[in-house]
Amino acid sequence: MRSFTATFAVDAPPRKVWRVLHPPPPPGAALPRIIEYPAGRIEILNEGDEAGQGLVRTCVFDVPHYLLSGGKARSWETVTEARTNELSRYVAIAKPLWSRAEGYHQLEEQPDGTTRLTFHETYHAYSPVLRFLLERRVHDKISTDNMATYEHALSFAGATRRLAWSTG
Repeated sequence: MRSFTATFAVDAPPRKVWRVLHPPPPPGAALPRIIEYPAGRIEILNEGDEAGQGLVRTCVFDVPHYLLSGGKARSWETVTEARTNELSRYVAIAKPLWSRAEGYHQLEEQPDGTTRLTFHETYHAYSPVLRFLLERRVHDKISTDNMATYEHALSFAGATRRLAWSTG
């Protein structure tokens, strides 16, 4: 099993950071709702409650080409816990490496009104052989892309600084 944690300081209050990471559907938006972003695509099948708990989505994202999937993977995800302006936790099953990921991002308001955001994810390939051969390299690629995605998205909320980044 692999894990990844990144922490950012964002010059914006938690409500603004939350809104960037959890944009509301446009009025009258039909499902499925599609969100395109630099490293992939999210298809929202169910919006969940007002905080996003119960949200169901599929995602297409980049993976190494040696997985023989055309450089793309697909995940099926659900948000299992959400508290507006504070926490969003998810569980995902993905292929082609057939893996399970669990993660969250947590927002903490700082005394100066800025936000400290922590993103954490664990990743586990089901096959012991694929786990030994590929899990680390695939998770490193996904984690690097996640960093870029978070940094890009958070820049819309305010100036963003990476405070820490660790893998295990």
